[in-house]
Amino acid sequence: MTQTWNDLLFAHWPMQPDYLRQFVPEPLSLDLYEHQAWLAVTPFHMTNVRPRWSPALLWISQFPELNCRTYVVHNGTPGVFFFSLDAARLLAVWAARYTYLLPYFHAKMRVRCDASQIVYSSRRLKAPAEFRGTYRPIGPARRREKGALEYFLSERYCLFTVRGSRVFRGDIHHVPWPLQDAEAEIAVNTIPASAGIQLPRMKPLLHFAKKLDVLIWPLRAAGSGS
Repeated sequence: MTQTWNDLLFAHWPMQPDYLRQFVPEPLSLDLYEHQAWLAVTPFHMTNVRPRWSPALLWISQFPELNCRTYVVHNGTPGVFFFSLDAARLLAVWAARYTYLLPYFHAKMRVRCDASQIVYSSRRLKAPAEFRGTYRPIGPARRREKGALEYFLSERYCLFTVRGSRVFRGDIHHVPWPLQDAEAEIAVNTIPASAGIQLPRMKPLLHFAKKLDVLIWPLRAAGSGS
């Protein structure tokens, strides 16, 4: 399927690997950068969400989404593991839970794009999970070099999910992220806490991306090795 991700904020916190490990199921392994694990909260809004053979439908093909994720390795392949995904479109939540086996939740969400900043709010409808804040880019867009922390955190081309002892993989294709340095005022963020995760008391590392076109392949079994 195709998706376009718009006005995306990467808010990253460093995490102790021994602590975060308990929230990531076996047989996935945490992917570390210089012995450090990372957790991200990523608010954005999507457009052009559709199967490749289908036209976009205004009432279902665009909606806000908010992810909470970390970085893992399986069978030597780096990828993303999601603790939660909130979306404003209930049909999309049902479809993603069924087709991609991901922990999607329905949320009341609002995105307002002013001239200088993004105003974003999300409140999960059946659980106390909320995000409210504003964010903005503060530098030019540029691609990050391989080996840099920003490259490690953003250039991920598959997702993993686990059901029982089975690992499933969904491949993702896009051009390298055109990241901009960013700043944000996060008033409320209980998204990690809804998964039982306590964030460190420090400011996150922030990056912004204006737009990225993405192709996503169907989920497939990835085996049980680590």
